[in-house]
Amino acid sequence: MKKSKTNKNKIEKIYIGGWFQRTTLHLYEIYNFLQEGRSPLDLDAKKLKRLQEALNLKSVEMIMDRMEHIDAVTKDEINIKIYEDGLIVLSTKPNSLKNDIEKLRLYYENKLSKGLNYIFSLGAPAPKELANIQNIYPYFIVLNKSSSKEVQSILKDFEQQKFFEIKRKTFEIYRGNKLYIINNFSEKQQSIERVVEEQIFMREFRTQLHRYLNLHRIIWEKIAEVKERGLIKGSEISKFKNKIESYSKTITLIDTRIAQMGAYIKTRGAIAGKDKDLKRFESVLEYKYETLMDTLDYVKEIWVMTKRYVDSALELFSDLQSQSTSKSINNLAIITSMGVGATLIGLFTKEFPEFTWVGPVYFLILALIGYIADKTMKYLYSRKKYTINDIEEDRNIK
Repeated sequence: MKKSKTNKNKIEKIYIGGWFQRTTLHLYEIYNFLQEGRSPLDLDAKKLKRLQEALNLKSVEMIMDRMEHIDAVTKDEINIKIYEDGLIVLSTKPNSLKNDIEKLRLYYENKLSKGLNYIFSLGAPAPKELANIQNIYPYFIVLNKSSSKEVQSILKDFEQQKFFEIKRKTFEIYRGNKLYIINNFSEKQQSIERVVEEQIFMREFRTQLHRYLNLHRIIWEKIAEVKERGLIKGSEISKFKNKIESYSKTITLIDTRIAQMGAYIKTRGAIAGKDKDLKRFESVLEYKYETLMDTLDYVKEIWVMTKRYVDSALELFSDLQSQSTSKSINNLAIITSMGVGATLIGLFTKEFPEFTWVGPVYFLILALIGYIADKTMKYLYSRKKYTINDIEEDRNIK
């Protein structure tokens, strides 16, 4: 792959970042970890210190600003900002563009994320459907008065298709799939950094909502696939009921996270609305907080419907399981009664029994017959098909 023709002196800064719901309480836990390698929770002290030392920090500071945040710097000049709402932004001044981007990515994934995941490892777990998701970070490259040819060279080097471009007197913006290039002509560095932070937040917020929408589709279709059969074998009922119970737990966990998201977007929107530096970017950087709120409300309604659908399915399969279990118990009782009856009849129709080898053999034969009969009945009922009386739901909202 060819090297970019852009002069490295024209690249002012490189950014990556991510967002997940946090609060001021979490921010101070993070600060204690970064500063001293400790936590108030019952975590392994040696592991905490080892993870903290791996971060290679030279300074950590708590900043009281429009939004509280931690400002940390590593010994190899990676700047880390962690905001009270969970936004994390890493940046560095350029030396080699691709190497610096890879350095930021590896630091975030292999060092910072490992430490933060450990200090928040207690409490409600993240749903397994959302764990180990490969993040696609928006990489931001801020240029200083570069030519259009230099910008196109960067996009080509990163094999990025240009989605759109926006040109203004003081800045230009070019967007690829996971690459943003801001060509700065006269904007203050602080303004550009605010734009980057808000864009990371907006993109991550939208990405989380999209994940929840896709998860709704997956859960809905897996349940509908079985319910639409009309019939289900007795042996499959328990297995599928367990799956639905796991879906129900996932929905409960995610429902809480969705409910929290409204507060974050309102706070960010209110702060951005009062920020004079962002006014010039409002119309071009997708700062449509109301639109995101509408999307959030839509996902909330979808999730309510999904929860109702899963609850109805769980009730349905619980009833089927009860039917299957009840019939098995009734047949087992019949078999047992028959065996006891046969034994009693044998006793009352004979004189006082003699203790011979015939008795134990007779008993074993009866036990074997009972065992075979029981297994046969269980097999038959496991193969028996039960009617699934589906509860109609609107399948058009996907």
